[in-house]
Amino acid sequence: MSLNKLINWLLFLLLSIIWGSSFILMKHSKEELTASQIAALRIFSAGAIFLPAAVFHFMKIPRKKIFVVILSGITGNLIPAFLFASAIAKNIDSSLASILNSLTPIFVVLIAVGIFRDKIKMQRIIGVLLGFVGLTLLFLSWKGINFENFKYASLILLATVCYGVNINVVSHYLKGINPLHIATISLAFMIIPSLFVLWQQNFLALAFNETAVQWAVVEAAALGIVGSAVATAVFYILIKRAGGLFASLVTYGIPFIGIFWGVNDGEEITIKQMGCLVILLSGVYLANRPDKKESKASALLTEELIEEAG
Repeated sequence: MSLNKLINWLLFLLLSIIWGSSFILMKHSKEELTASQIAALRIFSAGAIFLPAAVFHFMKIPRKKIFVVILSGITGNLIPAFLFASAIAKNIDSSLASILNSLTPIFVVLIAVGIFRDKIKMQRIIGVLLGFVGLTLLFLSWKGINFENFKYASLILLATVCYGVNINVVSHYLKGINPLHIATISLAFMIIPSLFVLWQQNFLALAFNETAVQWAVVEAAALGIVGSAVATAVFYILIKRAGGLFASLVTYGIPFIGIFWGVNDGEEITIKQMGCLVILLSGVYLANRPDKKESKASALLTEELIEEAG
């Protein structure tokens, strides 16, 4: 293996680890922080890291597109962060959360067809159906799934719907704008609502002298600093080095890292559940496999999809 290929695979592994580890970080930080504090601190940390770049990139965004960029931050980062944190705070397994996160590409296709009236081919219909078969079997096989658990797991599904809306909005209304510029500016704008939530949740009143609280804050901040800001930069480096198709494979690596951390933390995963994951990911593959004529359009979709994975 050449040095360049080795570096590409190392970057791929790094991204999978970073984004796949975000679910266990939320699970651990919920011991000392509320779901709202976790989500707000995550978004604030990412926005703060991106703020200097956002100031530089702001002039490159057409004024009439600024509202759409802000909407991208709301649907692609702010709302999903609160939904994921709320679900995991209600004791939804981090491994289950990582698997459900893999449904994002399915909702991208459904929203593209249902709302934006994009054409859909039989291959993608089969992929969507296969994905939901995998999801249904997963819920039926998951230990402890009941109405309450399903209700909170549905928060994660709603988060993937938000990702799907965001990706379609970006691909339809922000064409021609550098996705990295969109990411930095949209997250920088999210500093304002996240600061309000931290104030409303009395974040500064926490017992910061206690070690457990300190670790919880570090883990929540790491979700934004590493999981959003650093990982986004690494992702675009990988796209530049290896192309969007190779980078898109990170979608399939994330749930396996999430499962690894979940099992390591005492969560139970069965062979049946792993089989359901394989079915689900097979559906994701079919629903999002582009043909040659769609390669350019799919490149943007792929970049935005992976950007939302963390």
